[in-house]
Amino acid sequence: MSAFNFSDALVVSGWRDGVESEIFRLNEGLELMVSHNRRTMQSVALLVLGVNRMKKPLTQSDRKLSDDDVMNIIDSVVKETVWPPTKGTKRRDFLRANSEKALTLCDNSQKDLVLSGELQLQAITLQGGNCHRKVNFKMSRYIPFSVPPGDSPGLIVVLSINNNLYMSCRMEDDKVVLFLEQYHDDILTDRDMERFLFYRKTTGISLTTFESVKFRGWYISTSQQENQPVELCKVDAASRLTSFRVN
Repeated sequence: MSAFNFSDALVVSGWRDGVESEIFRLNEGLELMVSHNRRTMQSVALLVLGVNRMKKPLTQSDRKLSDDDVMNIIDSVVKETVWPPTKGTKRRDFLRANSEKALTLCDNSQKDLVLSGELQLQAITLQGGNCHRKVNFKMSRYIPFSVPPGDSPGLIVVLSINNNLYMSCRMEDDKVVLFLEQYHDDILTDRDMERFLFYRKTTGISLTTFESVKFRGWYISTSQQENQPVELCKVDAASRLTSFRVN
């Protein structure tokens, strides 16, 4: 049975304390749990919007909704919604989807990403029994509360190596620099969390690019040469490879 708990979204806005929950059975195989402090016209409007969006796919197909189906519906609801933050808290621009995927990356020349030292990534063609050197990333998806009209650059993701080491970017001397940042708190609490976020976009059959959310037009890339650092580059940089295969 597929179910989505709206309390995950409300936690992001700080509505956790003292909430009540109600479960609405929308159709066979789908339930909606709504957590709220008090009934308002806004909460009623959001509930109606969410229910209508969820019911529509059920009338078009007899199959059960997958987790991705539910998240896409919720994504479309969130894009049209303005969530009020609790008084005295910072307004959240994103919420974290309840999904995490383990993966490895290799560039379009079949070079794998490995750790060089503690806080640097390099692209190397691994031979024989060295496949264990590949970095195992965790990719988490984040959803924006609002998207400008006509702007759909791809899914927003965070790439991490462990629970407190994230791919991040910052501007240094008119160049955007990619690095591994140690961060021990929830990135949703950081006022500059966009430095951790990347637009993931798949082109063709299986080639994927990662564009910085904070610095649009800058992409995670590798050199055409061996044993060189993974960096950010402009998309038109002829000497860099910006397409990856996700395994």
